[in-house]
Amino acid sequence: MKRKYFKYRGGKLPLPIFFPDATRAVVKTLDFMDIEGSKTPGVLVNTYHLWRELGKDVLKKFGGVGELMSWKGGIISDSGGFQVMSLIKSKAMKGKVIDEGVVFYPSGKKKIILTPEKSIQFQMQLNTDMVVVLDDFTDPKSNREEAKESVNRTIEWAKRSKKEFEKYFHRPYLLGVVQGGKFQDLRKECTEKLVKIGFDGLGYGGWPMDNEGKFDYLSAKTIADNCPDDYFLYGLGIGKPDEIVKCTELGYNIFDCVLPTRDGRHGRLYVYNADSIDDIDVHCDPFYSFYTPTKEKYYYDKSPVSKACDCLLCTKYSRGYLAHLFRMKEITAMRLASIHNLRFYSILMEKLRS
Repeated sequence: MKRKYFKYRGGKLPLPIFFPDATRAVVKTLDFMDIEGSKTPGVLVNTYHLWRELGKDVLKKFGGVGELMSWKGGIISDSGGFQVMSLIKSKAMKGKVIDEGVVFYPSGKKKIILTPEKSIQFQMQLNTDMVVVLDDFTDPKSNREEAKESVNRTIEWAKRSKKEFEKYFHRPYLLGVVQGGKFQDLRKECTEKLVKIGFDGLGYGGWPMDNEGKFDYLSAKTIADNCPDDYFLYGLGIGKPDEIVKCTELGYNIFDCVLPTRDGRHGRLYVYNADSIDDIDVHCDPFYSFYTPTKEKYYYDKSPVSKACDCLLCTKYSRGYLAHLFRMKEITAMRLASIHNLRFYSILMEKLRS
């Protein structure tokens, strides 16, 4: 039976859900009242950055990252794998991936190793509602042999993560991550072996774009087709609105991404092609457009950014005022635009649920 809810300490959230990235336990330019006001039900925090920069002593004092942030909504913690792997495999940071875990040298001198066990241990200290196992990110440039190696390591790390996870009495949801790149037989193999280990759901791991820069729906479908019906299907890092819609049609029900808030800070706002919230049709192509507030034609515009939005920006301020704030490089412009984009996504989820 397909899951209908995501349970968290405050109750349960109807699916599908979208959680913006609060990477270091904060969404830039926003406080958590802003996030709550946008009707965003939860956030995702980054294990790697908090492990490095916050540490377990602070978490022990507060009883978890939710209490530290004063956030009462849902919280997912990632494994830290994507950040470390992408930094190492892109050679942006000195390090290497070995069977024990990920070895890296963030300062150029001191060696640090993140293992599957350490990732689980720290995420349990974060006290989140879903934790993600450490996986070996399949580089999009990988040949078949390299992709196979990443799948094998991902499976072994998943086994170790599950073993560590079972030491705890209080257990949140546990998510496995499917690797294999563009090789569909490896995606299928990885999915089936993770299901055999046993998780609450699986995530679409690796880089989701193909060599032509288009979304790899084939891999998304392979994972979905080989998952039990009662599993969560998580589009890790998937955040373009049209991609979310198409992935929900495949059965995906959890998403997270930096896009709405990052785009908002850079003056790129998402606007529904509709005259009211009731008129929005997310299955109509295209169902949204991008709005750039700094164009000169908006300087004298008294209308709201969108008539199909009830966020703080659209109900209180004009296009002309937002254009003024961006021209002045005021942080208020970034805040209002980020709130608007988060509300766009929460409306998107509302429409997909209905």
